[in-house]
Amino acid sequence: MFICNLKINSKRLKRIGFTIGIILLAILLIFVCTKFFHTDLFFVNGDTCTDDSMCEVTSDNYTDVLKIVHDHLDEYIGQKIHFTGYVYRLSDFNEKNFVLARNMVISSDFQTVVVGFLCESDIAYKFKDFNWVEVEGTIVKGDYHGEIPVLKITAIQEAEKPNDEYVYPPTDDLIPTSTIL
Repeated sequence: MFICNLKINSKRLKRIGFTIGIILLAILLIFVCTKFFHTDLFFVNGDTCTDDSMCEVTSDNYTDVLKIVHDHLDEYIGQKIHFTGYVYRLSDFNEKNFVLARNMVISSDFQTVVVGFLCESDIAYKFKDFNWVEVEGTIVKGDYHGEIPVLKITAIQEAEKPNDEYVYPPTDDLIPTSTIL
C-alpha cells in the first residue's frame, strides 16, 4: 500500500497566491498603459516624419492614420501625406470636395463601410466618383458637420486600383455604428 502525506501550509499558499496575483496585476497594468499612451500610430514600424517630410499612408496603416489624425487634429495640422483611394462624394459636397475613400471591412462576412479623408481641390470636379486617384496634400482644419481634418490637395493623378484595396479597423474594439464619416 502506498500512502502519500501531503502537508499544506496555508500561510505559504496565501503568500504564493498573493505573489502571483501581484505579478499578473503588474503585467495587466503595463499592457493597459502601453495601449493608453501609445497614440502615435502615424509612424508605423519605426518610421519617422518631420513636419517638412511627406508621410506615406498605406493599406496597412490607413485606418490608424485616419483615427489618430481625427483624434488629435491640432497635432497634425500642416502634416504632408501621400496616399491612394477612390473618389467618393456625398450629395451635400460642393464641386471642390470629395472623400479619398477606402472600404473598411467590419465583419467576418465581408461587410464594409466607406472611410477616408475629406479632400479639397480646385480640380476635384475632373475626377469621377469611384475612380482611383493618388494624392499628395497637407492636413488642415475644416468644417463638415463639425470640426474635422481636411486634406488640401497639392497633387492629384489617376491611379490603378491597388491589389490591397480593403482596409481594416484600427483596433479590435472599434465597432462602427454609422456609414457617415
